[in-house]
Amino acid sequence: MADSTAEAVDLFKRTEPGVMNLKERMIKYAWIFLLIVFSGACGQEPPSSDLPSEDTRKKGTIVAMGNSLTEGLGVPEEMAYPAQLEEALRARGLSYRVVNAGISGETSSGARSRLEWVLSMEPDIIILETGANDGMRGLAPGLIRENIQYMINEIIARDVVVMLAGMKIMPNLGPAYAAAFADLYSTIAAENNLIFMPFLLDGVAGEPALNHFDGIHPTAEGYKKIVENMVPYVLKAIERRNTSDGR
Repeated sequence: MADSTAEAVDLFKRTEPGVMNLKERMIKYAWIFLLIVFSGACGQEPPSSDLPSEDTRKKGTIVAMGNSLTEGLGVPEEMAYPAQLEEALRARGLSYRVVNAGISGETSSGARSRLEWVLSMEPDIIILETGANDGMRGLAPGLIRENIQYMINEIIARDVVVMLAGMKIMPNLGPAYAAAFADLYSTIAAENNLIFMPFLLDGVAGEPALNHFDGIHPTAEGYKKIVENMVPYVLKAIERRNTSDGR
């Protein structure tokens, strides 16, 4: 049986944010909820034979929440970082399912508005990447920080581990704005004792061979580099999760 959470994510992505009225959004969320519940009742497919044995694997769900940088704009879904991260963890004997919950064009306010839906997946870990679109629009760093802090509070209240991915922007809006934007991530991470990846695109941003022609969105090779950088932070998140719930 196909993974219903992936179906739910796909269903959510089919309509651009802001196009639906409230009634339509309520109906859509109801269908997503039913898909998830139905899957829980029917069970899951057996693991592939190329995975480590049941007794040596750790199991769990990681939700990668973000914008087009998480969704993988311009590459097949299996080449975006969530899918590549899942494979990297499997290679280490860790059977964590990584759900791609990226939505192109989303701001931190949009992420905040759908947080409850993400939490309904009952993840063990959430990788939170948000704010780049806010920065490109010159939105106030205070608003971005408020939205991220709200999400962190809600996530931690559900006993879910947060891994925050920091972002940086070009100094088009002035060096003061760019500095304030970058600093908000490290400040939030320190104040909340989060596992913090300082810059999601470290080693990728500004590298033509690792980005599409827009110079913003990574290619498959760019996402490979992101995963190489990300794995140590994710392993720390898994360790924290295992410690917190006694596994």
